[in-house]
Amino acid sequence: MYHSVSDCPEDPFNVTVSPARLDRQLAWLTGRGLRGVSMRELLAARARGEERGLVGLTFDDGYADFRTVALPVLRRWHSGATVFPVVGRLGAENDWEESGPRKRLLDADDIRHLVAEGVEIASHGLTHIDLTRAPDDVLHAEVRDSRALLARITGCEIEGFCYPYGTFDARVSAAVHSAGYRYACAIAPGPGNAGDLALPRIHIGQADTAVRLETKRRLARAWGRALETS
Repeated sequence: MYHSVSDCPEDPFNVTVSPARLDRQLAWLTGRGLRGVSMRELLAARARGEERGLVGLTFDDGYADFRTVALPVLRRWHSGATVFPVVGRLGAENDWEESGPRKRLLDADDIRHLVAEGVEIASHGLTHIDLTRAPDDVLHAEVRDSRALLARITGCEIEGFCYPYGTFDARVSAAVHSAGYRYACAIAPGPGNAGDLALPRIHIGQADTAVRLETKRRLARAWGRALETS
């Protein structure tokens, strides 16, 4: 789970990774026989029993620096990715954060460019709110309208959803399922047997050097075993 990729010294929420650090992290993956792919590619490979060696790379919020900074680094390492833009704020800034640096978000033309480059686009809702606190009408608008709007922009079926702040409950995951999404990304494993509607992810930040990455890889393996037996 990545967010922004830029040289940004002010990062109180630990959501920024420098392009040099991203380059070293992808080199670390490659050195271990692993390759970054989109969630769509990862799940398709899993369905064929061919997911070994693949790592899903996700970029939340849809920062504009994905197109200009992150994508060239990913291309150098032959990696794919899924980007989750906040579709109701395209071309604006991350003003859901009360403090911290303001960063520009992807606009519709950026998204169409990424699709042409083979990047998977999936939904992060309309406005980046905690969906567990939203009334039913707002929840369904955030989930369904964001999918429809992204489909119009991209010309593609939108298969994935990412819960803002990683928070969800049974009502929220049911709304995501009802809206027709194939999968949804959270942070930690969800309660019960939520399956592909609560895929856990490992947060990756600027401080994640080789030792920390190895620790996080082991955590991911433990989560995978837990999901297989749940």
